[in-house]
This record gives sequence, structure tokens and C-alpha cells, in this order.
Amino acid sequence: MALIGRRTQSEGETLELLLTTHFPKSRVTQELAAPAAALLARRSDWRLATRVVTFRRVEWAIDFFAPYKSPGVDGIFPALLQQAPEVVIPYMVSIFRAFLATGYVPAVWQQVKVVFIPKPGRSTYSGPRDFRPISLTSFLLKTMERLVDRFLRDEALAIVPLHPHQHAYQAGKHGGNGSSSACCTG
Repeated sequence: MALIGRRTQSEGETLELLLTTHFPKSRVTQELAAPAAALLARRSDWRLATRVVTFRRVEWAIDFFAPYKSPGVDGIFPALLQQAPEVVIPYMVSIFRAFLATGYVPAVWQQVKVVFIPKPGRSTYSGPRDFRPISLTSFLLKTMERLVDRFLRDEALAIVPLHPHQHAYQAGKHGGNGSSSACCTG
């Protein structure tokens, strides 16, 4: 792969070029533990988390995903979550409620597996722009995102609608993730 006038010399150099080209402001973090302050949740935080995360909603969220979509770093396919809901979901409910109440997102859920796919129709694949990055995140995080998105749409925005000039969460307006009424993680 070309690196401004020269070819990259190793796989590591090629990967670094692809990452800095497609994700110029990204950074590697080493945070593994939750800050102690994040683990202090108020009773109202737990009540809200209980409203957002229910057995039925978690079941709905995991059923949304195609069973064998490519997993994130954790290697968890949606099918693993979908095959034994009566066993898996009670644990997921407890974990998701704790994460929402404390505001803590596990470091492993923040990791992204990036796969670079060659763009079709190119005569050569020598530059970083000849590839398209696909970011694969944890389906556990995606499930939690769907739960929060559904809560915002069905409950919070029903009580306090957005200003007409706000574009996020409004179908037909450009910007944010409101281009449709369905959740955009998948």
C-alpha cells in the first residue's frame, strides 16, 4: 500500500495507515476499570434503568438482529443470545440495568473490530481510500443502544417532544439518527 511517496514496509504500517486515514481522531485507550464515582448510583437512576430495561424489551431488541451477523471483539453472535432467551435475558436485564444506573460502559464493549473491504470497481487497491472500513461492535452494546433508543422514542419524546427545528429522532429530516423511526443499529 502506498504511504505518501513510498510503499508501507509491514502489515503493521499498512494497518496504521488505514486506521489513521479512516479514523483520524481515534485513540487507543487502556481504561479497564470503572471509575469509582461512576459506580455510585442514586435510587432514581435505578428506577429509570428498571423502566428502560425489561425482559420483554431485551427479548425484542435481540430478536431484531440477524442471527449470524459478524460479531464484535467479544465474538458474541446474536444467535447466541437468541437461542436460550429464558436463560440469557435475566442476566442481561441485571447487567444492563446496572450499567445504565451507574453510567458505566464496560471497556470490552467500547472496543471495535474494524474490517477493511475493497471498494468495488477500482483498478488498483494501493491506497487507503481504496478500502471501506466496516466497524463491528458488541451485540451486547447494540442491544443496550436499542433499549435506550426505544425508551427515548416511546416514552421520553412522547412526554416532551423535540423542538421543530431539531432534526435527530424525527423521520424525514436530515442529520442525527432520525432518518427513520426504526433503530439504526443492526
